[in-house]
Amino acid sequence: MIKRKITAIALLALTLAGCHEDQPSPPEARPVRTVTIERRAEGETVSLIGQIRAKDQVSLAFRLDGRMIERPVHVGDVLTVGQIVAKLDPENQENALRSAQATLTSANAQLTQARLNFARVQQGVKDEWASHAQFEAAQESLASTQAQVDSAQAQENNAQNQLGYAVLSADAPGSVTAVGAEPGEVVHAGQMVVQLARQGGLDAVFDVPEELIRTGPRDPAVEIALTQDPQVRATGRVREVAPEADAATRTFQIKVGITNPPETLRLGATVTGRIKLSAPAGVEVPASALTEANGHPAVWVVDPKSQTVSLRNVVVLRYDPASLVISQGLENGEFVVTAGIQTLFPGQKVRLLGDNQ
Repeated sequence: MIKRKITAIALLALTLAGCHEDQPSPPEARPVRTVTIERRAEGETVSLIGQIRAKDQVSLAFRLDGRMIERPVHVGDVLTVGQIVAKLDPENQENALRSAQATLTSANAQLTQARLNFARVQQGVKDEWASHAQFEAAQESLASTQAQVDSAQAQENNAQNQLGYAVLSADAPGSVTAVGAEPGEVVHAGQMVVQLARQGGLDAVFDVPEELIRTGPRDPAVEIALTQDPQVRATGRVREVAPEADAATRTFQIKVGITNPPETLRLGATVTGRIKLSAPAGVEVPASALTEANGHPAVWVVDPKSQTVSLRNVVVLRYDPASLVISQGLENGEFVVTAGIQTLFPGQKVRLLGDNQ
């Protein structure tokens, strides 16, 4: 009897052990790293390559045609106010001046005679030996001669100016950035002889795409850095935008006035300009959080109460190498998985690793 009880107890123990082994163990929570949605996306930074130019750049040219006999300045020279830039052969202007001076001398001599004649006739009227008709004729002759003198004087002044125009001088201090003619050449009025970058200010000039002109901020602060040495920095504001696009590149030229440019920022230097665009309407998450569901972008979202994950479709507004901006699908305070997404499935238990980041 005792033996039967022992056998029954043994069988019961084996049965219970077998039943215990058949029960599946609960799935282990998978460790993941998450980020909490708590900040809005920041504006994108756009970089463009440009060039340093003078704020005021003028083309110096003669006012008349002629053969240039001298140009003592070269590219890179620093000029002062009134410094001679170039000269034309002045022979024609000197001849015209001598002719005008001779005409003026003759007119002055005739004026002297007319004045003497008018004074004599005027006295004759008082002494009653000259008639009023003679007086009026003398008066008219004096006025006509005076007009001739005035005309001759104007011609002499014009000839003097023309002779002065044969010498081209700098109208402001600055640096020579280009030359347009060499000594011995025949130049025309208005033809650029020397291009002068005036002192007093620098611009950073960029070619900007149409989309950025249309959607960018209206008055952005532009960060400028020397491309070859990014430690050389300055800031500026857009002061001029071209009214139409370049026919070849379809870009708009903008000029950024540089505030207090450093001395190492020289004319012609290549610079990088950066502006920050307005923040988009969305939230920013690490790029590692992105996956897909049914061919559409998606992320894994953690339910903080049940510690399970679910796959949620989102609308991505902007892709960057390290982050992306999601415009729809997420709200502040939600937990998004950023590491360990490859083996997740909907409803899976997860365990958060350390601090969210």
